[in-house]
Amino acid sequence: MTFKVLYAGTPEIAVAPLNGLIEAGYEVVGVLTREDAPVGRKRRLTPSPVAARAEELGIPVVKANRWSEHIAEAVDALNADVAAVVAYGAILPQSALDLLSHGWINLHFSQLPKWRGAAPVQRALMAGETEIFSTTFQIEAGLDSGPVFLSESTLVAEEDTAGDILQRLADTGGLLLARTFELIAAGKPGTEQAGEPTHAPKLTIDDARLNFADTTAAILAKVRGVTPEPGAWCTFNGNRFKVGMLAPSSATAEGEPGTVRLVAKKPVVTCADGCLELTLVQPAGKKMMDAAAWARGLGQELAENKVVLA
Repeated sequence: MTFKVLYAGTPEIAVAPLNGLIEAGYEVVGVLTREDAPVGRKRRLTPSPVAARAEELGIPVVKANRWSEHIAEAVDALNADVAAVVAYGAILPQSALDLLSHGWINLHFSQLPKWRGAAPVQRALMAGETEIFSTTFQIEAGLDSGPVFLSESTLVAEEDTAGDILQRLADTGGLLLARTFELIAAGKPGTEQAGEPTHAPKLTIDDARLNFADTTAAILAKVRGVTPEPGAWCTFNGNRFKVGMLAPSSATAEGEPGTVRLVAKKPVVTCADGCLELTLVQPAGKKMMDAAAWARGLGQELAENKVVLA
């Protein structure tokens, strides 16, 4: 039995699993996505990346930020057997979950019940985890609490960011969903989650602020977890100062945490247990730039150890 699939997703990260399901031979009879949103400086209303891809593929699109009777009728008319959900971005009521004969299957980027919520990969990286999972599970009324079908994982390389990990898991997510549908078609139920849940709320700007009184490992983990969004930052001379990339350094710590100096022509910043090399930075009002070029422009202020990131 091959299901007719409703695909519910919104951001760019949800495009690859949609492609994967189609490549696996599943008929996607419709896409449910959030409404067009303002994008760019001109705030022009723009379809979501999933909507744009569906339109390219000729798949009917239903746009909704919240469930309603009207949306229920539109979804019901698609005659889908099951829904695949990848970062749709809206809560589904029980009436929606009951609408499709085989329910709604979520591709979630963690090993449930760990990291339930909106930012699982980001929170896992910030916690220093070195293996990140994706899981398919049956959506029910609780937050990411339904029975699990399948999972897979990817190892974290030294320079991997949340964006890198999410894309890798998304690229294989369509096949994971396809394999899950095969299990459901064969009448095999999911497995109830076991263990103590942890939670992964959506990242805020405050979550991305760096504290150089932390250890180098904690700072690197935070930078990787908040890249590309919302992006790591601190302050310099009272202004927001974005940190695009840091690297381990063997330099000896000098000065208070946050002190920047040149070591072998490379800018390093003092942390609780050593130093980190600044490689990409974005001062207020400027574009992301090479940190060494930024440091050279500081002149005497840097030479006198007066450059402190806070």
